[in-house]
Amino acid sequence: QVQLVESGGGLVQAGGSLRLSCAASGRTVSIYAVGWVRQVPGKEREFVAAISRNDVLKYYAESVKGRFTISRDNAKNTVYLQMGSLKPEDTAVYYCAAGVSRIHSPSMVAYYDYWGHGTQVTVSS
Repeated sequence: QVQLVESGGGLVQAGGSLRLSCAASGRTVSIYAVGWVRQVPGKEREFVAAISRNDVLKYYAESVKGRFTISRDNAKNTVYLQMGSLKPEDTAVYYCAAGVSRIHSPSMVAYYDYWGHGTQVTVSS
């Protein structure tokens, strides 16, 4: 099993920045990719960004390209999502998720096997 704990959410004004962290524990050697997925109440979960284990591959949703950056510190088993130029439409609960498959695309919400509990990000206009 893998446990994921997010931190770093909060309230920020439009145009501001936030950095989310996702700390992984447990059987982390099995993880191939870690991603961020967000959800607004009443809507389906939406893929945001993902990074492969060896940092070679990074994926971004079109809506966040150029504004968000995903990175990882393997020594700390932590993945970060640096969010900049935030917009009110970025308001959501952000979930960290991890997947083990090396075949399927981490840019799909269905890819992920493990999920954190989420952290709220609110962007005020």
